[in-house]
Amino acid sequence: MSANTYAIADLHGRFDLFTQAIAAITERGGGKVVFTGDYVDRGPESRQIIEALMAGPPEGQTWVCLKGNHEDMMAETIMAPSEPDWWIGNGGAATVRSYGDTIPLEHVRWAARLPLYHETEHHIFCHAGGDETKSLADQTERDLCWFRCARDRDYGIDGKHVIHGHTPFKDGPVCLPSRTNLDTGAYATGRLVVGVFDEAKPGGPVHVIEITALAPSLSGRT
Repeated sequence: MSANTYAIADLHGRFDLFTQAIAAITERGGGKVVFTGDYVDRGPESRQIIEALMAGPPEGQTWVCLKGNHEDMMAETIMAPSEPDWWIGNGGAATVRSYGDTIPLEHVRWAARLPLYHETEHHIFCHAGGDETKSLADQTERDLCWFRCARDRDYGIDGKHVIHGHTPFKDGPVCLPSRTNLDTGAYATGRLVVGVFDEAKPGGPVHVIEITALAPSLSGRT
């Protein structure tokens, strides 16, 4: 029997969209949710998202939280400060404001220790998409958190479909035969797309759930 995995990319402090997405998944019966990173920065409620993720999922869901480059920047800046403007100037100021200036070390350590990818029989989830020239075993943290690729460059890794965010397209998601980019720049557009993947089926999403600041709606994907 097949099971659905839901993928959510680049929340960037939009706790309103996060709560709507989780409610929409609950309405569909729950399942596994893979967050591909970038919970903090830019949007107004990074603290609320981190607190919710650390508290864990509602009944009927399991959550897999991956590291994004913004968690990487935050952790590096706070735990080994050298160039604070690097993070603050890239959206970190909004995260600091959401915490009232003091970010608990427990939250920073949680972000620093997040896994870089989640692999299933047919899919690989990560933040940035990874380097198409390398197998998964050879990918570095920079490959999985920071890599950039052209919008229409299609590739898989180890023969598996890659699901990621990191590079925003407001008209996304970008769904290619071997790669799906779910980043729609939600912090600015107010539009978050949740990819629904059938764990028993290779390839891209079988559906997407579109979340806006007003209400979610379901769209089919072939």
